[in-house]
Amino acid sequence: MAEDAKILIVEDEDPIRLTLRDYLVKKGYDVIVASDGVGAIKQLLDNRVDLIVTDYRMDLLGGTYWIKFLQEFCPDKKVIITSGFLNPEYTIPFPVVYKPFEYASLERMISRILSGEEAGESPQGK
Repeated sequence: MAEDAKILIVEDEDPIRLTLRDYLVKKGYDVIVASDGVGAIKQLLDNRVDLIVTDYRMDLLGGTYWIKFLQEFCPDKKVIITSGFLNPEYTIPFPVVYKPFEYASLERMISRILSGEEAGESPQGK
C-alpha cells in the first residue's frame, strides 16, 4: 500500500460509503468521502487525493458527465468506478467493479493500483 496515499470514496448510498470508509481506514488507508459528484469536487479542491473510488450512477453529477469530468479535470488521479448499472453505449475508461462486491477484493485492487501494478480483474461477489 502507498503509505501516504489519500483515497476519496464517492458513493450516494450511505451504508456502502460509510462501511467501505471504515473498512479501508482499518486497513491503514487515509480516506475521505463524498455522497455525490458535487461533494467530490469540493473534496478534490480541499484535499490532495491520489485515488478515487466512485459510484457511476448518482443523482448529483453522476453517470457519463461525472466520467467526462474525471477524464478532463482529474487526469492525474487514479480512478475505480463501482456500479450496479452502466450505460452500455458509453465506454468507461477506468477499471470497473460491479456491485455487489467484496470489500477485501476491492482493497486488493486499490493496493495494486496505488503500487503501480495493473488493476487486474474486477472484484466480484458480495
